[in-house]
Amino acid sequence: MARSAPDGPHAPNLFSTHPFAGFGPSRFHCDGVPGGSHQIKSRSAKRLWKEVRTVAPKSPGVYGMIDAKGRIIYVGKAKNLRARLMSYFRENSRHPKAGKIIENTRTLVWEFAADELAALLRELELIRRFRPRYNVLGMPGRERYRYLCLGRGPVAYAYVTREPTGKELACYGPFVGRERLDIAARRLNDYFHLRDCSSKQRMIFAEDQSLFDDNRAAACLRYELGMCLGPCAAFTTRREYRRAVGSIRKFLDGDDESLITSLKGDMVEAAKALQFEKAGALRDKLVDVEWLHQRLSLLRTSREQNALVYRLIGHDGRPVWYLLNRGQIWAAVWEPACDDSRRRTRELLEVVAQTIPRVGRTCVDSVLLVSAWFRKRPDEHASVRTAEAVLAELQLPSG
Repeated sequence: MARSAPDGPHAPNLFSTHPFAGFGPSRFHCDGVPGGSHQIKSRSAKRLWKEVRTVAPKSPGVYGMIDAKGRIIYVGKAKNLRARLMSYFRENSRHPKAGKIIENTRTLVWEFAADELAALLRELELIRRFRPRYNVLGMPGRERYRYLCLGRGPVAYAYVTREPTGKELACYGPFVGRERLDIAARRLNDYFHLRDCSSKQRMIFAEDQSLFDDNRAAACLRYELGMCLGPCAAFTTRREYRRAVGSIRKFLDGDDESLITSLKGDMVEAAKALQFEKAGALRDKLVDVEWLHQRLSLLRTSREQNALVYRLIGHDGRPVWYLLNRGQIWAAVWEPACDDSRRRTRELLEVVAQTIPRVGRTCVDSVLLVSAWFRKRPDEHASVRTAEAVLAELQLPSG
């Protein structure tokens, strides 16, 4: 539930309104400054196309589109800058959004990256910094992030909020995207039989029943459908309800995966019984719950994972070391080749390893990016080593 300041110098505004003056420094360039870059200007899309075809490199990097007022309106990344930029000028095959971007572009600027991962990281860094209009349209900053909480009164349940109050029983996140998180919260409330009604609804437990009429009815159909314990109508005790809240918390904390196991088992049994509609409904529930489970695992990793070093061969064949901490990449350095570079790398790695970052809104995309990189390239795990092992190798001989 850690909070952090808005990203970039222009975060209070939806879009950047400042004239573009260069991409600026980066944590993901091995020397801390941008690599080689190039810029072309023209009011004519045809002229821009000719320049791109002539001078754009076939190497990884990031690019930016700048409008007539000097504002950066889009940032992208590419494994092959020339091929990616040329695609913007193919009227018959490009996406409509690409056509709008190029129509408003008067300057194209690109910057080299050591490899595809560096380009991905730099793209995310620049989107945070400049908030280009065509990158963040429809996803305005803080509204992209939500938290899944347990709480709201003595009769707790799972709900989604943008701003936790600190009074929750538990808080998980942040997450990207509201709609899917809302669905997951509803699935959890249904499975663990927790209420999801208005906080204005009066709650009455079984031990309080003698104080009220005996013929109370549940306030909604969820009790009749077996999706709620019925704390609004004295159909459950406080102890029983607390036990259900404890069960959902164990799942969210990663201590109990019986929910996923149960849904998978029920889905298989329904399919064997040729109850395909039921099996399909269970599959949908499983997809939503597994999505939440995976993201919770990523957030736990970002809090608990020790510092790591990932070795990646760059576009030009030179090895790059990416320094990771709590699921994020914090810096990139060329693989040390002399005593001086080993000393500098050791000092930087020690700082990274000793830093305990706050896991807030600004890191979510970074954690997801790194996780997706290794998920798509499982063989790359062999190139990851612990910071402790690397530091031991970087120790210079005494004397």
